[in-house]
Amino acid sequence: MTFREEFKLLLRARYPLLYIPTYEEERVETAIREEATNQGNRPVYTWDFVDGYQGNPNDVGFGKRNPLQALEFVEKISPTAPAVLILRDYHRFLEDVAVARKLRNLARLLKSQPKNIVLLSPRVAIPDDLTEVLTVVEFPLPSAGDIKTEIERLLVATGNSLSGKFLDDLVRSCQGLSMERIRRVLARAIAAHGELQPEDVDLVLEEKRQTIRQTQILDFYPATEQISDIGGLDNLKDWLLRRGGSFSERARQYGLPHPRGLLLVGIQGTGKSLTAKAIAHHWHLPLLRLDVGRLFAGLVGESESRTRQMIQVAEALSPCILWIDEIDKAFSGLGSKGDAGTTSRVFGTFITWMAEKTSPVFVVATANDIQSLPPEILRKGRFDEIFFVGLPTQEERQAIFNVHLSRLRPHNLKSYDIERLAYETPDFSGAEIEQTLVEAMHIGFSQNRDFTTDDILEAASQIIPLARTAQEKIQQLQEWAASGRARLASKHSPLSIQRQLQ
Repeated sequence: MTFREEFKLLLRARYPLLYIPTYEEERVETAIREEATNQGNRPVYTWDFVDGYQGNPNDVGFGKRNPLQALEFVEKISPTAPAVLILRDYHRFLEDVAVARKLRNLARLLKSQPKNIVLLSPRVAIPDDLTEVLTVVEFPLPSAGDIKTEIERLLVATGNSLSGKFLDDLVRSCQGLSMERIRRVLARAIAAHGELQPEDVDLVLEEKRQTIRQTQILDFYPATEQISDIGGLDNLKDWLLRRGGSFSERARQYGLPHPRGLLLVGIQGTGKSLTAKAIAHHWHLPLLRLDVGRLFAGLVGESESRTRQMIQVAEALSPCILWIDEIDKAFSGLGSKGDAGTTSRVFGTFITWMAEKTSPVFVVATANDIQSLPPEILRKGRFDEIFFVGLPTQEERQAIFNVHLSRLRPHNLKSYDIERLAYETPDFSGAEIEQTLVEAMHIGFSQNRDFTTDDILEAASQIIPLARTAQEKIQQLQEWAASGRARLASKHSPLSIQRQLQ
């Protein structure tokens, strides 16, 4: 049900007190006025704290700087006369005992009158004693159709035109922004070079970064890594490549549901975070990184509110990738945390959303310690697939060395014995191989020459890999993966051979 359909139904059903959380005052007021006109030309009166009532010449300024008087204005209107009263920023006054009591009295009175009071607020902030009388109505951000109509209107006004593909790209990049922000960023683009150009998509993405920064919960990550930057993990890469077009309109027409998400479990430094970035780049979707620690706040109820805000922002910016790094650290030991149940409630809200979400938000979560994760998060329906990312095989280490050396010394790649390097670095993770190359570069740089295969081997001999320092923990992880509880990210890993022999 759209906002207009729901609002029209609530007017007809005589819901007296409506609460609409939105930053888009202008757009929501336009929608309310249009629906009020359609419902028998109902007069609309608008009040704010500074200017009082507007919309009727006889009552201009009534209730100025007096929120209680703003409610008393209802009684000035004939009981049989229909009306819609819009009160801006009224959430600030709901804690006042007189205002709260007056609202509850009006909730009774207006059941028999064709009047509705609409409270506008940038967020949901309803005291407990008003939860039963206020009805919250969600006002969504502009849809793709709304954005396309606005861009086409702007193009007609400026005498410009756009190709179908660029128009679709621009519309998709604008999704998740308010109409005011969209108008502002497009006006900036036109002011810069007189017309809209393909490069203006970057301006829109910068505006999205600004929106996300203001939440202080999510980070907008630039995704420059490619699938080819990942050495090995062939099973995982094949799975991702098959789903590359799953967010397209063609996929919807085919009947494919949106992919839900992916849980990457495994040893530290094996490319889990790199994979999250590569997915966003390959699928051409914005990458949002969630630091779960930022969800938790000191005030009662604020953590749950931040969780809902995070979900709203992610859904508004969809289609997108939501990357949750080291989710095991956030929700480990769930039942033993002495925080009055806050962590459990945040976790409950999060996994319920993951199971029921219909928006195209693809969740990529990484975890190092699968044993500490609550079993609920591993249930089918939360993620499309759980992959285990183990230590690279010799063949995969060769691919990892090749990726890094191609980036560091593309002109001199053939001078390195990559096969020998892969053979001499058993139990090394991808991150440890990268650190080995950095150490070799220091050796060569300190001697005023380029680094060689021997320098890399010397650096490797000085590094003790995690597979040795945390041998028991890694062995437990590998036994868990070998038991068939997760799909293996690598085709030819020792674990896959072990599974075949079982």
